[in-house]
Amino acid sequence: MSAIRALRQLSTVSSRSTVFRSTSFVARARLASLQVPSRAFSVSARSFGQGTADVALSNKLTEEMKYEKESMTDSPKEAADILEQFKAQGKWQIEDTSFNDEVTLTRKFGNENLRLTFSIVDIRGEQEDFDNEAASEENDEDGSQEEEVLNTYPIRVSLTVTKSSTPGSLAIDMMCQEGQFVVDNIAYYKEGSLATDLTAEADWKRRGIYMGPQFDTLDIGLQEEFDKFLQERGVDQTLALFIPEYAEHKEQREYVSWLEGVKGFVDA
Repeated sequence: MSAIRALRQLSTVSSRSTVFRSTSFVARARLASLQVPSRAFSVSARSFGQGTADVALSNKLTEEMKYEKESMTDSPKEAADILEQFKAQGKWQIEDTSFNDEVTLTRKFGNENLRLTFSIVDIRGEQEDFDNEAASEENDEDGSQEEEVLNTYPIRVSLTVTKSSTPGSLAIDMMCQEGQFVVDNIAYYKEGSLATDLTAEADWKRRGIYMGPQFDTLDIGLQEEFDKFLQERGVDQTLALFIPEYAEHKEQREYVSWLEGVKGFVDA
């Protein structure tokens, strides 16, 4: 729904700016002609127990929530079906925490522990790029074009592979888009914890480590063997199709939760 939200916003931007420019001068002229005591403003604000803009903001938040919830009427069931089908495969365990940008997938493969993470931040970033591009195009794009935009968000994915029999680890950075993973880089750490440790000390140690070459500069045969290595561990087309679809539902869900949280705070 994020791309549809962007299109809806674009349709109102120009009209808002025109109205603002046309009314701002009149408003200033009216204010200049009025002799309003400063005490009247403070009494009004105190009588409401809040800022003068709070009511308008709260109403706008309610309007946005209403629109988003109506737009996602079937989304909860659809998202639940997608998740249920994914879990039924029995490969990956999913960790999805509300109000958290990241989703984590974990699984065991032999003596290996795999941890894959992706973030809905990438969807928001792509939405901003989409806004800039769409602003220069016709506003009468058909529905099929909108659907294409929705299904082509590239999402960064990080995969770490550790083994119980060795202290080392692999950290693999990839892009997930259009039903496939594109590997960007494969790093090897002698200390396995460096692949997953988020402390400042671990970050400092990683800065001085050779991260390996760009994946696409490797010998073609070596690239193909790495692809087979990943597919055997479940990093395959099925997963590449699931991640963007689930990320889109999560972004929409988090946006609605954000609207509800902000409105609750403003109204308190």
